Amino acid sequence: MSATSFTKLTKHLHLRHIKRCYCSSTSKLTNSEVREKRNALFDEERKRQLSLITRIEKIRVEHIGPPENCTLIMNKGLSTPFNCAAHIAEYLTVRSAVALVNNQPWDMHRPLTEDCELKFVHYRENDPYHANKAYWKSCSFILGHILEVAFQDQYYTELCSFPPPYVPSGSFVYDVKIPIPNWQPSHEELQCMGQIGAKLAGKDWKFECLDIDETLALKMFEDNRFKTQQIPNMAAQNKGGKIRVYRMGDHLDISNGPLICRTSQIGRFAITAFHPISSPDFGELTRVQGLSVPSQVLINHWTFDFLAKRAEKYNEHASLPAMREPPPVKEEVQEEEKGYFWRL
Repeated sequence: MSATSFTKLTKHLHLRHIKRCYCSSTSKLTNSEVREKRNALFDEERKRQLSLITRIEKIRVEHIGPPENCTLIMNKGLSTPFNCAAHIAEYLTVRSAVALVNNQPWDMHRPLTEDCELKFVHYRENDPYHANKAYWKSCSFILGHILEVAFQDQYYTELCSFPPPYVPSGSFVYDVKIPIPNWQPSHEELQCMGQIGAKLAGKDWKFECLDIDETLALKMFEDNRFKTQQIPNMAAQNKGGKIRVYRMGDHLDISNGPLICRTSQIGRFAITAFHPISSPDFGELTRVQGLSVPSQVLINHWTFDFLAKRAEKYNEHASLPAMREPPPVKEEVQEEEKGYFWRL
């Protein structure tokens, strides 16, 4: 669908619902203004953290895997797995979804902090478990971006949270407060919003991350009633009381990650359904579901449409948003997910 068609359709959508929606007369906030404020705080904090590194220390990184095992001497707190990949082989920077640092999942753009063993994970692995997890978590993150930019500014969209991904469920999820009561988008409107996600591949934005303290996180997300309730509990559960914030383009959100390397790894992308839900902690929300496959995974249109039809069904495996994060997925469930979905 062309950009002109998208503009006309969204304009029609807003005019059709204007009498039933929250508008600028009831809320002075706009998503674009909030994004601008959050980005300024993110840039300021990143600059501050970099200024604290007054002496560059070296760390030893042992790379294990193709094209060959090797040792790299990198900069502590500055060098990332992506920088390491660039020193080894260019194709590693293109295909790697996440890294394994001492066998723990790690963001490609997250600085390394100590001597370590490094491996790179891509989508065509014999065991794509870590790539699957990072990809679907990133797709939920992208859903949040879409829901903030798809509506005109007078419709203030508040993102609540997205549950841990469970690939066999058939869809990734974001739970959100949409200021259009009882709205069910048409097939064409779902296609329009899905195209925003599909076009991110051409933008090739990287997923940056920054660990910040609770006070700054509350300031950054003070315009979101759900995030401000969640942040203290997240800080209490996380090491050092830190909150991890990710940025893709100008979109910021909270996640423990890891997320994938860049949006150029996004392949086919579709928003499949909107379902009303009720959270004991956060009230009436909308569960937005989607489906996507990485650009490295070839899939024909019939197969993708078949999976997208399945992804319309309400995702009952995704936990309802709550003040506290759900318990970790049991090990036997993780075993069920290994090798699932990409290896069709």
